[in-house]
Amino acid sequence: MRLRIVLAAAALLTAAFAAPATAAARTGGVNDPGCRPSAAHPRPVVFLHGLGATSYEDLNYLQDHVAAKGYCTFSRTYGAYPQFPVVGGLRPIADSATEIKQFVGEVLAETGAVQVDLVGHSEGGFQSLYVTKTQGIADRIGSVVAIAPPTHGTTFAGLTKLAYLLGARDEVGKALAAVGCPACDNLITDGSAVQTLTNGPIAQPGVRYTVLTSRVDELVTPTETSFVREQGVTNEYVQDTCPFDPVGHIGEAYDLNVWNLVTNALDPAHAEKFLCTAGSPG
Repeated sequence: MRLRIVLAAAALLTAAFAAPATAAARTGGVNDPGCRPSAAHPRPVVFLHGLGATSYEDLNYLQDHVAAKGYCTFSRTYGAYPQFPVVGGLRPIADSATEIKQFVGEVLAETGAVQVDLVGHSEGGFQSLYVTKTQGIADRIGSVVAIAPPTHGTTFAGLTKLAYLLGARDEVGKALAAVGCPACDNLITDGSAVQTLTNGPIAQPGVRYTVLTSRVDELVTPTETSFVREQGVTNEYVQDTCPFDPVGHIGEAYDLNVWNLVTNALDPAHAEKFLCTAGSPG
């Protein structure tokens, strides 16, 4: 919990000094059903948190950053058990994918948009790829931005550590003891969800994909296993743009360089150069 607070505070301070927002710039919305997409940003952005996190932690600061650029943005905790609502992402990947599909439909109905963009971190990054491939809604997805997804699997120990770091440690511990972590089993190398995702092409026609990760990501290793080596997919290391950024797996959600790479991926026709900063190595 302390690590997350420190990372979030550092991200906010960095953003404040690097790019002060003005009231006029905040034309988008955060979980606002009344938000209407603009001509410049016609697709709402749906954010998908990581294992052990919720809609109000992990990607919430990135969501604010994207909303400040004029996007309608939406997030919801997925994969939580009713008795542990503050610990998301534990339920089986396929069950969570169904939840996410339903949420995408709600966002489209509320905003009147034709498509959404998906931005996910860690398990959420995996889900952004998995939902687009398996849920029959690829035509409703404009672009996918997956941050450090365990695309080709990872270790159970790493995912459990991630859940502890992202979530409230006591609550995560209670949840793991009571209901376990089916998603962890699904996401190990050769796990059922990994097999489903990687059996045949991952990228779906008409969807623009960007996969971002750090060369020093310590939880999804080897780091290149995040990447989707298929036509139409842009695979980037943070260090390709910011070579001296030591950002690690957790820090990628709070890193200003990642935020800028995400907004450029959402609107590549208007990609902007930015001043690199140093993220958290944790």
